[in-house]
Amino acid sequence: MASVRDAVKRVVEHVPQEETQEQKDQRFRNLYSTPPDFKEIAALDAEFATIVQGRDLDFKDPRAVMQLSKTLLKCDFGLALDLPDNRLCPPVCLELHRPHWHAWCLLTTNYILWLKDLLDSTTYDTPGRKLVGIDIGTGASCIYPMLGCTQRPWYFIASDIDDESLRWAQKNIEQNHLQTQIKLVRSKPGDPIIPIESAPATDDVAFVMTNPPFYKSAAEMDERAAAKSLPPLTACTGAPVEMVTDGGEVAFVGRILDQSLALRGRIQWYTAMLGFQSSVAALVLRLRHHDVGNYAVTEFVQGKKTKRWAVAWSFRGMRPCQSIARGVTTGSLKASLPAHTEVAVVDFPAFEAISRFASGVQGAVSSLETAHWEWDTQKLEGVLKVTEKVWTRAWRRQKQRRMDTGSETKDRRIKENLGFKIQINVNLDGVVVRCRWIEGHDESAFVSFTGYLKTTAKNVYSELETATESEAPAEK
Repeated sequence: MASVRDAVKRVVEHVPQEETQEQKDQRFRNLYSTPPDFKEIAALDAEFATIVQGRDLDFKDPRAVMQLSKTLLKCDFGLALDLPDNRLCPPVCLELHRPHWHAWCLLTTNYILWLKDLLDSTTYDTPGRKLVGIDIGTGASCIYPMLGCTQRPWYFIASDIDDESLRWAQKNIEQNHLQTQIKLVRSKPGDPIIPIESAPATDDVAFVMTNPPFYKSAAEMDERAAAKSLPPLTACTGAPVEMVTDGGEVAFVGRILDQSLALRGRIQWYTAMLGFQSSVAALVLRLRHHDVGNYAVTEFVQGKKTKRWAVAWSFRGMRPCQSIARGVTTGSLKASLPAHTEVAVVDFPAFEAISRFASGVQGAVSSLETAHWEWDTQKLEGVLKVTEKVWTRAWRRQKQRRMDTGSETKDRRIKENLGFKIQINVNLDGVVVRCRWIEGHDESAFVSFTGYLKTTAKNVYSELETATESEAPAEK
């Protein structure tokens, strides 16, 4: 049989030696864009070949589900996975799993991909930096920390309350040589649910993640199973500790939320995967009750029918890009979505003087009193940082009043870091000026700035039209 070492060797041989972080991210993102071919997989892994035996995979067979996940982890991530028969096996590839009544088979890679985008879009730093994360309820597979460490230079605190799960998790960490990147922590029922004290004291904790038990009780699990019109199409090997928790997933994540209200900005993002759509609305309602306005909601589609959802929230000012913050198509969740972070400010019909137009917009913004303003003439985009609404008339009047009265005393007003990205998109249909809200808690500041940008862009465009008309040769 093919060994784990051979499988890992194949992975290494097919990865470019000088792969950049961007190339690496793209490779993982494209892994399961199409369903893997079972025959090709069987040719790569003899252990999987004994399960398939030239036919379709039997998803009702726990051995088949477990072996498929093991093989994909070996071939695509270079990871070895061992699990007991009575613990959850995390299916890796979405398209391989047909619709089923229970929610154990989360697309683990999707959660990690979304988490990477969430972190990348809420920093001014280059994506791919070293980060510390906390995985609550890591399970016997320790799958999220292992996948995260494979894709990024991350360090994990992985916690669980189940001794058997922790023993198997430690085995998986050791056989993948990840002891320096993943630290296991045993949690007790009365302990804080976020083991932040186990994190390195010198490092900033970037995120918390969890895929909690869905059900309030075994009875609820049975009731939901009985309510389904079809039997389960995929085998489940989960233990009660992995499937049931007092109060269900809303109560579980609610404990994280309660602790986050005390920790606040000590951790940048608190995130959770959810099995029920109703849980999203319930948690968003609690976030709004505590005036937490910086949050994100997304959905992960499994096959044709099954969906999972994720919610993230932060007490810091960095805002996610819109596809991450509002990644839901379900109409019933529209009321639960956070504020927009990207808007098309104004559009114009196609014209030739693009560089002059861009120069005019750039010049107008550079005249503001900014903490930082950087414009890329090639990409036609710039990043603006300010601590006040310096584009408003009210701010200019206050500044003039201080100058007139000679009042140069220290400004005692609370200032807030605000960040915006301006983009000028050119296509065959015309020119679109867009604005992305990067940083800040005050949505009205974003709305106000887009209003200023719209007026500025229109004024620059009008001046170009006037100049073009005056430059045109007079008719004889």
